[in-house]
Amino acid sequence: MNDSNLLDRARALDLADPLREFRAEFEMHDDHTLYLDGNSLGRMPKAARDALFNAIDAEWAGGLVESWEKWITLTRSSGDAVGAQLLGAPAGTTLIADSTSVNLFKLASAALDSGIDRKVVVTDRHDFPTDRYLMERLASARGGTVRWVESDPIEGLDIDQLHSVLDDEVALVCLSHVNYRSGAIADMTAVAAAAHEVDAFVLFDVSHSVGSVPIDVVASNADLVTGCTYKYLNSGPGAPAFLYVRQDLIEAFDAPLPGWFAQKDQFDMGPSFAPAPGIDRFQVGTPPILSATPIPVSAEMFERAGMDQVRNKSLALTDLLIELFDERLTDLGFRLGSPRDPSIRGGHITVAHDEALAISVALRQYENVVGDFRMPDGIRLAPVALYTRFEDIAEAVIRLERIMKSGVHLTVDANQRVT
Repeated sequence: MNDSNLLDRARALDLADPLREFRAEFEMHDDHTLYLDGNSLGRMPKAARDALFNAIDAEWAGGLVESWEKWITLTRSSGDAVGAQLLGAPAGTTLIADSTSVNLFKLASAALDSGIDRKVVVTDRHDFPTDRYLMERLASARGGTVRWVESDPIEGLDIDQLHSVLDDEVALVCLSHVNYRSGAIADMTAVAAAAHEVDAFVLFDVSHSVGSVPIDVVASNADLVTGCTYKYLNSGPGAPAFLYVRQDLIEAFDAPLPGWFAQKDQFDMGPSFAPAPGIDRFQVGTPPILSATPIPVSAEMFERAGMDQVRNKSLALTDLLIELFDERLTDLGFRLGSPRDPSIRGGHITVAHDEALAISVALRQYENVVGDFRMPDGIRLAPVALYTRFEDIAEAVIRLERIMKSGVHLTVDANQRVT
């Protein structure tokens, strides 16, 4: 199929897209730039600007400290919105708080310190570095060890592999729902069932799935979940993360970090710490109000779009990308670094190449295609259902093919960071 016919086909798909109107709700300063890095930082919703200006002008500049009457409940109300629209979580189980890393520390600590007399944490050798580093440190600090799962770097976790490392010494299983490199999905229900068979807790990092893959924490019987809001949730750079605790575990866990926002009767300023009832015990210090302000905007967009439609379009976009990969990129030295099976594929596609870093740089510098590079040889391309067009996918592959045939990637300075 020539370029013209391909673009015509993609535009026809865009016309039939039930989510096409959402693109107009995002800032698009440069239509020539093809932004395929939404799994690192999502585009800004126009409504987020309005919400921030209101928080700055009316609430901060105008209301000053009196605005705490509204702000004090923002982390809970926003948590409930994220929980309801994106996690299938009941009210009172999800909280906006801190970063994903801090939440991983808090949730894992709460589980490990809950009275369970075990010392082993199970995690995946291919999980995100922070997750691995934290689990090693937390286990070591308690005189325990990490037991590693060696999942397939492309196809992801085989549940039999997990079963093979589980026994009555395991206190916690901590895994990513979607692999940050390949996009492979782990079966949350099967993982939770395997952990619970040996009476271990299970903690999921959903940073690379929330907003692109439907999640049901109740149906999957997840114990603990955390994830970020600045990727597919489009809540802005540095936006705080969320955490979820299974309802029957909330009161069973002590506050992992006894900050004043986790304190019962917070403004009594008592001499000793007593954890707040409910999910508030997983707060720590004063929440970042401005950074959290766009989160309800995002949750409302997903309420209107519906996660089933988001997932359907996400799969259609990545299906097209794989189809064009087969047609146009395999003869140029590329290898597919993501699962072909859509049932185990998240929202991004990784294409691997021996010159991946240089190609990533050249794509940005010469063709205005923004993806990102992940060691050792992966280029991640993440179409986001709410604002990426099928035409963007077709045009991105055309430009990538042009880079390779021109050889311009061989001339760039690849000694730079590509986020």
